[in-house]
Amino acid sequence: MKVTEKDVKYVADLANLELTEAESKRFLKDLNSILEYIDNLNELDTTNVEPMAQVAARYGGEGKSEAERYGYALRPDELRPSLPHDVAMKNAPDTDGTYFKVPKVIER
Repeated sequence: MKVTEKDVKYVADLANLELTEAESKRFLKDLNSILEYIDNLNELDTTNVEPMAQVAARYGGEGKSEAERYGYALRPDELRPSLPHDVAMKNAPDTDGTYFKVPKVIER
């Protein structure tokens, strides 16, 4: 499968990006290069290659639940004070007193 100029334009349009002609050509070249490399990797015989373990699993242990194995990576869910509403509104560049006012981002 090869990426076409039409594909690059379509994805750029979805991402709401305005690409120059040079940028489009560069993305086309880069994306096709990546796909070509993946095709090369897919040709490798990996039948006798053991699956690699997840990096995070090394900290866990066999026979433990997911929560026990990855508990080291989670912080406790505890209630903490947040910024008072009036202080947040005071620092806002534009507000109606209750909500932040922001410019419209999506125009479609």
